[in-house]
This record gives sequence, structure tokens and C-alpha cells, in this order.
Amino acid sequence: MKYIIKSAKTVEEAVENALLELDLQKEEVEVEVLEESSKGFLGLIGGKDAKVKVIEIKDIEKISREFLEEIINSMDLKADINIKKESDRLTIDILGINPDDKGIIIGKRGNTLDAIQYLLSIFINKDEDEYIKVTIDVEGYREKREKSLIKLAQRMAQKAISSKIKVKLEPMNPYERRIIHSTLQDNERIVTFSEGKDPFRRVVIQLK
Repeated sequence: MKYIIKSAKTVEEAVENALLELDLQKEEVEVEVLEESSKGFLGLIGGKDAKVKVIEIKDIEKISREFLEEIINSMDLKADINIKKESDRLTIDILGINPDDKGIIIGKRGNTLDAIQYLLSIFINKDEDEYIKVTIDVEGYREKREKSLIKLAQRMAQKAISSKIKVKLEPMNPYERRIIHSTLQDNERIVTFSEGKDPFRRVVIQLK
């Protein structure tokens, strides 16, 4: 959280000086008065300046929109961005993309989308005291991918059982590996674990 502490003869002057240094407008900050000014004895001795703490208020939705618009424009794509913020969670849907262009922003197995999500998370959480979890989706891609992974997990588990040979899945990101583990955790005939190092870490399914 970006802030500055300033002192001046009056609260108003201290705030004005802080705004100039932060290069912000009054509606973009929160002001905490640490000390009121006082004139002292007979207005001459022991007078004190006012001291204020001026804190930048981040408009997370605006910052996120501008960040994503810049990335989408750099890809020479057109899209609508729907942003919803609830408490410490930011959910973003990228909509209206030409079907032929979806693969560009999603990438292989969602790698490009995951990278954009990661970069935005770093960007908006910089200097923040409270972490904001970011999820970016493109027209329901993540839900479709999750359903596909669940089916894959069930199919590969059956393969491991029938062949009695351990099955290694394709490399996946941590989120996708969790889906596989979670899907098969109640299957009493097999066990799952991950091996390798990211980005080549993969789930292995084998008989107990």
C-alpha cells in the first residue's frame, strides 16, 4: 500500500503537498490526520505543524482493465472484459473474442491464459497488505477444461487398473494436477502422485 506522511502549517496544506508528491487527485487517496496543527502559547511559542498520512486508494478493477486491454491490444485482438470483485477475490471473464482467435489468448493447455493471470496477480498485489486472488477465464474455457480433465483422470485410472502399469499424464500446471488428484482421491484401487519439475511436472497414476 503506497502512502506518504507530510507535515505543514495546516492539514490542507500537508494533504496538498502529499498529493503533489504522489501525483494523485484527492479522490484517489485516503487521508489520516496524525496530528492537528496548534499555534502554541500566545501564537508564538510551542506551535506544532499538522501531520497527515495520505494513502493511495487502488482502483483494482480499473487497473486490471487497463492492464488486460493493453495485453489484448498488443495481441491485435478485440474482446470485452467483465470484471467482478468480491472481498479478496477478482474474477475476470474475457468475452466476445473471435472464435478463431481464442487459441491465441488461451494458448496450449491454457498456458498463455495462466501467464496473463499470473502477471496480473503480481501487478495488482504489489505493495498491497491484503492478497487478492485473481482468476481469468475466456468464455468458460476453464470449466470446459476441468470437465475434460475429470474425464481424462477417470479414463487413465481405468487404464492403470486394467493394464496394471502406471500411467504418466502430460505435464500440467499445479491447478490442473490438483483436479486430477482430487478426482481420483476416493478410488481405493489406485494412487496418484506428481513427479518432475515445473513446467514439466506431471501426475502419475498406478495401482496401490
